[in-house]
Amino acid sequence: MNVTKDILYIGVNDHDVDLFEGQYDVPNGMAYNSYLIRDNKIAVMDTVDIRFKHEWLDNLQAALNGKTPDFLIVQHMEPDHSANIDTFMKAYPNAVIVASAKAFKMMEQFFGTDFADRRVVVGEGDTLSLGRRTLHFITAPMVHWPEVLMTYDETDKVLFSADGFGKFGALDADEDWACEARRYYFGIVGKYGAQVQAVLKKAAALDIGIICPLHGPVLSENLGYYLDLYNTWSSYGVESDGVVIAYTSVYGNTKKAVDLLADELKKRGCPKVSVHDLARMDMAEAVEDAFRYGKLVLATTTYNAEIFPPMKAFIDHLTERGYRDRTVGLIENGSWAPQAAKVMRGMFENSKNITFSPTSVRILSAMSGENKEQIARLADELCTEYAARQDKADKNDVKALFNIGYGLYVVTSSDGVRDNGLIVNTVSQVTNAPNRIAVTINKQNYSHHIIKQTGKMNVNCLSVEAPFKVFEQFGFQSGRTVDKFAGEEELLRSDNGLVFLPRYINSFMSLKVEQYIDLDTHGMFICSLEECRVMSNAETMTYTYYQQNVKPKPETEGKKGFVCKVCGYVYEGDTLPEDIVCPLCKHGAADFEEIK
Repeated sequence: MNVTKDILYIGVNDHDVDLFEGQYDVPNGMAYNSYLIRDNKIAVMDTVDIRFKHEWLDNLQAALNGKTPDFLIVQHMEPDHSANIDTFMKAYPNAVIVASAKAFKMMEQFFGTDFADRRVVVGEGDTLSLGRRTLHFITAPMVHWPEVLMTYDETDKVLFSADGFGKFGALDADEDWACEARRYYFGIVGKYGAQVQAVLKKAAALDIGIICPLHGPVLSENLGYYLDLYNTWSSYGVESDGVVIAYTSVYGNTKKAVDLLADELKKRGCPKVSVHDLARMDMAEAVEDAFRYGKLVLATTTYNAEIFPPMKAFIDHLTERGYRDRTVGLIENGSWAPQAAKVMRGMFENSKNITFSPTSVRILSAMSGENKEQIARLADELCTEYAARQDKADKNDVKALFNIGYGLYVVTSSDGVRDNGLIVNTVSQVTNAPNRIAVTINKQNYSHHIIKQTGKMNVNCLSVEAPFKVFEQFGFQSGRTVDKFAGEEELLRSDNGLVFLPRYINSFMSLKVEQYIDLDTHGMFICSLEECRVMSNAETMTYTYYQQNVKPKPETEGKKGFVCKVCGYVYEGDTLPEDIVCPLCKHGAADFEEIK
C-alpha cells in the first residue's frame, strides 16, 4: 500500500490476538504498522510483533525491490513494535538504528545490546537527511512510554505519530474509527493527557497532511476531526452530552433502581443514557464512555464494608487515568450498614473538579417509595442543563443572576451573516429594580462593533468545567476573520435568535442594550434582561481559577526567550521581534514576557 509516492505501508494485520496487552478485548484484531520511506537513502519506520516476523520481512523485502535499507527508525519500544529490531539488524548488517537515548537503553534490556557501533541518537529538533527529504524528530515522552519519538517528513507533510492516533482493530475491519480509537486512547494513553497536550502544541506548528500511526489506518482526510478529538480527550473535556450509569447488582434490587433512573433521565430529555453492568460488560467500554460523556452515576452495593469488586476496579481505572471535570451521582445499597457512597466519594478525593450531585440515593435492601422520589430528584439534577436547552424551559429564572461575579463569560452575538463570540471578564449587575446588566468590551473586538449595531447579546456564564479549548475558540481568534462556531452540528438559540453554549456554562442571559457609555478604549453596554436560564449548579469560573487550573503552564524550564502571557506559547531567542504574532492565540508582542 502506498501512503505517498515514496512512502509505503509494510505492516501486518493480526486476527489471532484475543486480548491486546493482555486485557483489552479486540474482536476485530489489531494492526501493527510499519512504513518504508524511499529516497537517496531508505528508512524503515519501526518493526512489528514477533509473531509476524516472516510476514513483515516479506513485506519489507518486496518494498525494497532489491535495494537495502540505510536506517531503522525506532519510535517506540513496546514489543508489538520493536520485537524484530534484532532480526532486522542481522538481516541488514549495514543499516543504522535511529532512536532516542532512552530507546537504546531499552534495547539493551530487550536484546542484550544497545547497538553502540550502529546507531544515531536523536532528540527534540534533530533531523535526518535522506537526500531529497529531511525527517524532523519530535520527542513525545510518556505518550505513552518515556522513550517515544514522533517523526515529521516535511516533503510529503507526513507525521509518523507512534501510538498517537492509533486504534484497536485490524486494517481490514469495517468499524467506526472514533469508537475503537477512543477505547484505545483512554485504556492505554489516557493517564498522560498533559503529555499529549504538549505534543499537540508541537504538532500545531507543523503543516500536516497525513498521519501514520503505529496502530489503525493511515489518516489522510479531515485531519481536523481527529486532532479535535485528541484535544478533547487529552484535556479531559466532554465529547458528547449524556449520562453514563455504571452499576453492580447482586440480587437485582440495585439494577431496578438503575433501570428506573435510566427511564427518568430519558423522560427529562437526556440526549444519551449509557448503562454498563460492570460485572458482565467490557470494563474498557465503560471507561471509554465515562470519559466521553459529561455525567456519571455509580450504583453499587456495600460489600465487606467496602464496595463490590468490579465497581472498585472501575473507579480505580478512572482515577488512575486522571478522571476529572465531571458530575457524579451516587446510588448505594446495603441491608444493615450501607457504606458504598462514602467509599466511592473517598476514592475520588484526589480527582480534580468532581462535582457530586446533591441527591445521593440510599437503598436499604430493596427500593422504597422514598428511593423512587430520590431517583426522580437525581434525574432532575442531572438533566438541569438538558432541560434548560429546550424551548419549553423556564425562561425567566432570575437565579441566573446569582451566577454573575468576577468571572469569565462568553458573549455571543451575530452580524447577520454568522454567529460570533468572545471571552470577557467584565459583566456585572448594576440594578435590580429593574434588572440592569453592564457589559464592557474592548473597542478593538469585532463583537463590540456587532453589538453596537444590533443592540443585543447573550452572556454565557462559564463554569469551572470549561476546558482550555473554550478559551482558544472564543479568545484566541477574531470573529471578523474566523467562524468561531464552524463545525458545530447544531447551534442552540435563545428567543432573541442568538446562540447560547450547550455546555461548560451554568447559566446564560439574553440582553438588550438600553444605553451605551464610551470609555475611551472600551465601551460599556447597559442592558435590560430579556431571558435568563440556569443550566447547572456548577461553580462560576473566576479569572483566578482560570489562571491556576485551566490555562496550561508554559514549558519554560531550560529555555531562553519569551513566553506569551495569554496562552503560554514559548518563543526562544535573545530578542523578541516587535511584530511577533503568537501562532496559538494571535496576540502581539505586548502580551509576551521574558523567561526569568
